[in-house]
Amino acid sequence: MDIQTTTLLIAAGMVLLLAAGLPLAFVTGVVAMVVALVQFGPASLTLIASRTYTLMSEFVLVAVPMFLLMASILERSGVARDLFRAMHIWAGEPARRARRADHGGRGADGGDDRHHRRRDRTARPDRAAADAAREVRPQPRHRHHLRRRILGTMIPPSIVLIVYGLTANVSIGDLFVATVVPGLLLAALYIAYIVGLCHLRPEAGPLAPAEDRAIPLREKIALLRNLVLPIAVAAWVLGSIYAGIASVSEAAGMGVVGALGTAAVRRELKWAMLAAALRQTMGTCGMLLWLTFGANALIGVYNLMGGTRFLQGMITGLPLSPLMIVVVMMLVLVVLGMFMDWIGITLLAMPIFVPAVVELGFDPIWFGILFCMNMQISYLTPPFGPAAFYLKGVAPTEITLNQIFAALWPFIALQVVGLALVLAFPALALWLPAKVFG
Repeated sequence: MDIQTTTLLIAAGMVLLLAAGLPLAFVTGVVAMVVALVQFGPASLTLIASRTYTLMSEFVLVAVPMFLLMASILERSGVARDLFRAMHIWAGEPARRARRADHGGRGADGGDDRHHRRRDRTARPDRAAADAAREVRPQPRHRHHLRRRILGTMIPPSIVLIVYGLTANVSIGDLFVATVVPGLLLAALYIAYIVGLCHLRPEAGPLAPAEDRAIPLREKIALLRNLVLPIAVAAWVLGSIYAGIASVSEAAGMGVVGALGTAAVRRELKWAMLAAALRQTMGTCGMLLWLTFGANALIGVYNLMGGTRFLQGMITGLPLSPLMIVVVMMLVLVVLGMFMDWIGITLLAMPIFVPAVVELGFDPIWFGILFCMNMQISYLTPPFGPAAFYLKGVAPTEITLNQIFAALWPFIALQVVGLALVLAFPALALWLPAKVFG
């Protein structure tokens, strides 16, 4: 059977199994074993086991559970609560604004939302919206603010970039540095949009209650003290990576130590909290590993058949300029992101796309940032839109899914603008790594 027919059968089989409700991890694993048995016989199953063992022996994978555990400990120790509280209080504005907006007590939760947006970056773990919403939810419900602008994110260093770097065989440290400028660009776009919206429609960003605005400066400053340690932990983790002091895995391990120390100082380090954080981390890692096993097996078998070379040849042979071919890749990723999780897209598409990108003469670090920004769009776009569904799960019952999706479109548009800018000007992603690492 020729490779074209086999490729179509593999794609059709995956679509049918996914439509039947089988999880992606098992879909890729089943398809990989069936194709291996049909094409190469039972002996080929050892290839799947060998590839899985080789992947799992990559030391950098240790960073994944460490970063997830660090984030879970910080969130469960009340850091997120104090962060939003401090931002809410410090977002108070002068009384002259109150004359324009005090009547709008049912507007968007702009005081919180503006600052939640500033925390956004190019990559997010898929539970981020839910973690943030758990902290935000009591405030809009208490203040009767408009339900449409409740989404915010809090993230550890990007797990997406770690998996991409491992799959594409590029430096994760370089990826972390390269994401800084695009991340700030996205944050600037969010801030500009929200500031402009609140300027045109003051009721969209109502003031905090009078009792919160009346808090003395001394108490406002005291609110920031609880944030010193977690900010120091984040600065140490990222700073040690950027400065070349520690590898990504080493920095992740020290991040867990710092998170534990932060929880202990805050007197939140309890067995129940630690056990819950470990369970959450293990559950997320288990999901990631099963997806990794299945996708890695399928790519291994398909590569042995010559499939990856076939698809790479198709991509590079398109009658388009190299940059337009990358644009086509981005469009494909957008469509895939509507129906698949980022980990499946990374493990299935990147072994095909990255070699083609390199052959076209582009930097895989730059493409990795584009991919990560693309996956950020996938968190918000229907019908999959995991951020919207997680948020719906923790939001007040009167907030509908349609309201959440309707509020996401301006931010999807902003993310597309950011992606287009990095696509058109690669230096936005490559300038800082060149300065830091030479």
